[in-house]
Parts: sequence; C-alpha cells; structure tokens
Amino acid sequence: MENYSELLAIAIKTALLAGKEITDVYANEISVDLKDDKSPLTEADKRAHLKIIAGLAETMLPVLSEEGKMIPYEERSKWQLFWLVDPLDGTKEFIKRNGEFTVNIALIKENTPIAGVIYAPIINSLYFAVEGIGSFKIEADYTDLIHLSLSNNIVEQFISASKKLPIKDTERKYTVVASRSHMSEETQEFIEELRVKHGELDLISKGSSLKLCLVAEGAADIYPRFAPTMEWDTAAGQAIAMYAGYKVYNPTASTPIIYNKENLLNPWFVVG
Repeated sequence: MENYSELLAIAIKTALLAGKEITDVYANEISVDLKDDKSPLTEADKRAHLKIIAGLAETMLPVLSEEGKMIPYEERSKWQLFWLVDPLDGTKEFIKRNGEFTVNIALIKENTPIAGVIYAPIINSLYFAVEGIGSFKIEADYTDLIHLSLSNNIVEQFISASKKLPIKDTERKYTVVASRSHMSEETQEFIEELRVKHGELDLISKGSSLKLCLVAEGAADIYPRFAPTMEWDTAAGQAIAMYAGYKVYNPTASTPIIYNKENLLNPWFVVG
C-alpha cells in the first residue's frame, strides 16, 4: 500500500489557507452572483478555489474543482490519481451565516477516494483521513492549526492532536442526519421507515459535507441523501466515512459511490 501522507499534508495546509480566504469574506458584507444553474456563487467560492489551485500545484496532479473549468471526460478519464475539490461546500449555509460550510479536498485514485480533508473554519473543526491510517478530527482555531501545519511531519503532528474516528456514544438514541437545505420527499419517507424500525429517534439537520462527518465521528448512525449531489460534494466526506469504518453506497444497487464518471452527478446514497 502506498503512503500518501505527503499529499495529505499538502491538502491539509491548502484547506486551512482556503478556509482563511472564506472567513475573510465572511467577516464582511456578502454579495451573491448566480451561476448558469441558478446556484449561488460568492467571492469566497472564487478566492478559495484560487488558493486551492495554487496550494495543490506543487503535487503536479490534476485538479477537478466545482469552480474550475469543466474538463472533458476524454481527458480526465485518463487520470489515475487526481484531486477532487469543492472550495466552498454549503454556499447557502455561508450566505445564511450559520457556520455550516466547509472546504472539501479529496484525493481520488482509480475512481475511489483514498484521502480526504474537510475544514469547517467557523466551527473550528478539521476532519482528515487517508487509506491505511484512518480518519481523524481535530478541534482548534485557525492560528493553532496553521502552527501545526508548519511543523515537520505534518500528518503525524495532526494525528497526535486529533481524536481517531469514530468516537462512539452508546448513550444516545438512534440518530439520523439530513440536509438542512435540501430535504427531499424521498428522504423523508426513508426516515419514516427508520422510525418504524427503530422507534423513537433523533433527527439532526446539518449543512454541507458535515453530514458525512457526523456519521464518521459516531454522532449519527445514518445519513440518507435521496436528492442530487455532485462528486465534489461527497468525495472528501466519503474518504472520512470509509476510513472510519462506514460505507457510502447506492441503496438500490448496494455498491459504493465511485468518482470521475462521465456524468459527475452522484446517484442517491446512504452513509452508515
């Protein structure tokens, strides 16, 4: 098994710097543009994208980013190892100023996430994972995280300051996490089926890729998503869930979610 610690270290440092760009915009009045698909775009999306492209450039690996130019499938289908990025996941939550937005950076090898970083700068949470080592969460402010990222053996330093996932809580009820901004009728029906099966349950609403992280850390049992998502929305979170021992799968086929498809739209999925 190859060691991807050096690439993970670059991804962690890059996610932190992108998060700083986002918080700088967050501190001021937020102006919103609309993309062609009518989804919102802010200055924070653009600045985080540029910071990530610059930060990952030293790896010499290709980057597929939500805010970058669309790369033809004929070109990217030849990629064996590449970065899949959402510079600001949860733009709607950013605009609402509820803090539930993230920077997502995933390393994809042959259609599977093998490393992932999710940074939520407002709530001071950083999640990271890599194949063969596991998944971790560290809670610290930007200054402390940047200080760690400047040390030698970055990944080892972050692991020593983190909690390994999952962090089990056996006292809670069966817990479902669902989207704060994109709850579909099909997802609600699935939750009702869980209610019948498990009896009383807790339902948590959360924005962005933090939903996958809540399952990975053991704060929730399951995250059903029967509504559209794109590959960059889920790749980093899938790595964090997978290497914490959970599955991210298509419920109709019971197969893992794969990446770098010709159509970058994900199927419906369940994390648990």
